[in-house]
Amino acid sequence: MRIRDATPADLPGVLAIYNDIIATSTAIYTSEPTTLAERTAWWEMRRARGYPLIVAADRDEIFAFGSFGDWRTSPGYVSTVEHTVHVRADCRRRGLGRAIVTDLIERARALGKHVMLGGIDADNSASLALHEGLGFERAALHRQVARKFDRWLDLVFVQRLL
Repeated sequence: MRIRDATPADLPGVLAIYNDIIATSTAIYTSEPTTLAERTAWWEMRRARGYPLIVAADRDEIFAFGSFGDWRTSPGYVSTVEHTVHVRADCRRRGLGRAIVTDLIERARALGKHVMLGGIDADNSASLALHEGLGFERAALHRQVARKFDRWLDLVFVQRLL
């Protein structure tokens, strides 16, 4: 298994992970599954801005993915990116999330970025611990900013100076 840049052939695997997380967790604050066309447009928008989509893969099987993009579009925020990382349910706790985020940090540095942010559901203790172990600090807690599975959700923003 290795971490590499995604190709168009990887997008169905990325989509499967993403839609499973939508259906089974509060890591993504939506209840509606997305389509391959929507994930493809998302990836193409990232690529057009020079941002990566990376996967943990073995041949054609995708186990995890990650990316980052602009946090806000105002020019004052040009040095700040927000990242995302998702690991397939049967592959968690194997170091894939750490490997993906570590790679994203290096790629953001190479692009001259100064801060990397992440938004994490406050109940996602595994992701919070992963990020804290990689030098991210809790920067903000937004209480009851989303609703899913008939309950209010709190969002923690973490950040790391690059």
